[in-house]
Amino acid sequence: MSRIVAKNLAVLFREAADRYGDLPAFAPREGKSNYGSVSYRELYEYGLNLGTALIELGVEARDHVALLSDNRVEWNIADYAVLLVGAADVPRGTDVTNQEIEYILDHSDSKVAFVENKKLLARVLEIMPRLDKVKHLILMEAADDLPEGVLSLYQLVERGRVARETGDRQIESRIDEIKADDLFTLIYTSGTTGTPKGVQLQHSSMVSQIRNLPFYMGTDDRLLSILPVWHSYERVFQMVAIGNGCCTYFTTIRTIGDDLKYVKPTMMASAPRLWESMYLKILKNVESASPLGQKIFKLAYFSSRMVKGGMFFLSGKKMDLEGRGLFESLGLGFVNVVRILLFILPYLVLNQIVLKKLRQVVGGCFRGTISGGGALQPHVDEFFNYIGIPVLEGYGLTETCPVLAVRDYQKLVIGTVGPIFEETKLRVVDPGSGKVLYPDNSAKGGGRGIKGEIHVSGPQIMKGYYKQEDATKKILVDGWINTGDLGMYTYNDCLKIMGRSKDTVVLLNGENVEPIPIEAKICESSLVDQCVVVGQDQKFLSALVVPSEDGFESASGEKREVADLAADDNVVDLIKREVKSLVSSENGFKSFEYVQDVRLLPKAFEIGDEMTNTFKIKRYVVDEKYANLIEDLYS
Repeated sequence: MSRIVAKNLAVLFREAADRYGDLPAFAPREGKSNYGSVSYRELYEYGLNLGTALIELGVEARDHVALLSDNRVEWNIADYAVLLVGAADVPRGTDVTNQEIEYILDHSDSKVAFVENKKLLARVLEIMPRLDKVKHLILMEAADDLPEGVLSLYQLVERGRVARETGDRQIESRIDEIKADDLFTLIYTSGTTGTPKGVQLQHSSMVSQIRNLPFYMGTDDRLLSILPVWHSYERVFQMVAIGNGCCTYFTTIRTIGDDLKYVKPTMMASAPRLWESMYLKILKNVESASPLGQKIFKLAYFSSRMVKGGMFFLSGKKMDLEGRGLFESLGLGFVNVVRILLFILPYLVLNQIVLKKLRQVVGGCFRGTISGGGALQPHVDEFFNYIGIPVLEGYGLTETCPVLAVRDYQKLVIGTVGPIFEETKLRVVDPGSGKVLYPDNSAKGGGRGIKGEIHVSGPQIMKGYYKQEDATKKILVDGWINTGDLGMYTYNDCLKIMGRSKDTVVLLNGENVEPIPIEAKICESSLVDQCVVVGQDQKFLSALVVPSEDGFESASGEKREVADLAADDNVVDLIKREVKSLVSSENGFKSFEYVQDVRLLPKAFEIGDEMTNTFKIKRYVVDEKYANLIEDLYS
């Protein structure tokens, strides 16, 4: 069955209800192994009824309606209703601060705000006297005793149902009037720098993402939803699911182990942090095995690397940054064929004995995960792809709705984020001179393999930042967005991300250092949980490191807290030696990239503080919070 391609998202919802009917659209967790469900037809009816009530409350086409909630079916019901009436939603999660709530609701001109639960509602009510534009608050969760002036989502659904039974069809007229360039959402970036900016995304932007999905998804797919639904990455995944008739199950970090076992998902969107944690747990289990068990595991993985690595090369899935010549390719091809022949027998045996059991960690029916929202560490990327759990790493921005590139099964090139999306244009630009490095027909390979700043254009590009023309002009020029990311296009036509131009650390001697590859290498250590490289305008690099509680777990299973580890001189010395060993010439680092000093932090970075919802480090927050510690490093 072909995917639905509609002119706007409201029509998408209507056609999904007609085509997929009683098939489950969303499945919330209702117990250890029990999941409720709401069908495509029910979801659409809920949306029509709630939307009818919103029209009655005075919501006009192109108004803005806030959704302050984490993942739950009621979020999707509210989202349907808002889009069906021709309005745009302003989504944000419950981890938002009061200051952010006030700023977003006021700046977005939201007339109505949906609030997930009573706890968040109490916080919103505190600032309501300063929110003169918000006319109605609607509580999502069921409650008998509502504060004065607060409405109930399900009571409004019932009110709309009664109105529609008596012939109210205003909402159908609204659906037909929605234009492709109307906004469907106004997302305020959590961002790694500065004040949140309202990203205006149009119906045509999201529709293009569904239209250009480069791999199959269908009614037989079961998806797990773990990322925050207000974030553009999870949002596009859910919209793609609706367009293809998939069922989306809600999970959390706390319950994902059980949900993988019971749901047996076929696909999921995820952040790199999930796979890094899973990788460390697997290694920890291996370390607790018998010496023979450890050797069998190592042989199983090594033989898999040899066989899968060889197959990747022969099928054109090995990253090529230099443009291999015919003779070099033939030579490497011969070497890889020999590797496959030498290790195919142990691989076939150990794949059944060892690797097949490892794949059960994701339920046994997994076709792949789309990893995004940050860079996946190379060794983790290789590990899962080589043991047979496909990781289709992607790349994009909130400002691009968000996908710009993603691996598919034919272009699963480890170390890249795959080919550029259909209908998307890419330029690699020298950040200093502005010269276009790729595509450049006068250069070798058309400019492939040359590092520069990534600029893109296409149907998914945002309309601009809401009420921030100056900020829009800085990033969006003549339909091209400057992503601020550094990268290159490979000779096998995939995009490789190589850091942030804004994250670049410039040392006192003028050397430009990309911190992300260094941080990724340091985090390969089981002793390190998180780290940030610092050194702007200094003579050398240093690192702020959060020690790993799991890495320092004693033989008896007793864990030490991060604060205790950070205060232990022996732990400090051990991590310093570890960092020095990892960031070395043997691992491909230049002398000016060496980390000369380390300080351990007494607490882990947290979402809403030092990290965004997709686990990106807010460097400016770390710099401010640990300014004294950084100063001490260079005193």
